[in-house]
Amino acid sequence: MGTATLVSQQEYLVTTYHPDCDYLDGVLVERNVGPKDHSQLQGEIFAWFRGRRRALRVAVFPEQRIRVSPGRYRIPDVCVVELPVPDEQIFTRPPYICIEVLSPDDRLQSMMDRFDDYMAMGVPNIWVLDPETRGAWQATGAGLRPVVDGILRTTDLRVELPVEDLFTLD
Repeated sequence: MGTATLVSQQEYLVTTYHPDCDYLDGVLVERNVGPKDHSQLQGEIFAWFRGRRRALRVAVFPEQRIRVSPGRYRIPDVCVVELPVPDEQIFTRPPYICIEVLSPDDRLQSMMDRFDDYMAMGVPNIWVLDPETRGAWQATGAGLRPVVDGILRTTDLRVELPVEDLFTLD
């Protein structure tokens, strides 16, 4: 479980943390970054989008700071933005997709709070992947919806990512 430390927003914005931390209304919250399986899956997601960036007209960013609302910053494992790429170091416009890779220490309530922040910001696509079970879900206002046909899809159907593509190198 992550620890919480009170810091000013100004301090957060000028400090580099390893790994980077979420900032929630003055509280610095460590993220669960997980073991090798987490890192490998995060890399596969990045590579999948990077290889299709021109066709999909998107850019992909691992662990990018996003201001989800005033005084609240989240760092999705991977986020995808539509072109043109925002001309800012910390994104303030909703990404096209926020993707979270589950870690063994993640807790449902903290993940749901994260998804609520993304939804409140206006992120249209929130995906969740579990490297241990190879499960995939889409987070919506109604909760987590499992991907039953093995394909993660954006709400506008522009992106269709076969989950097995992320695990083919095992």
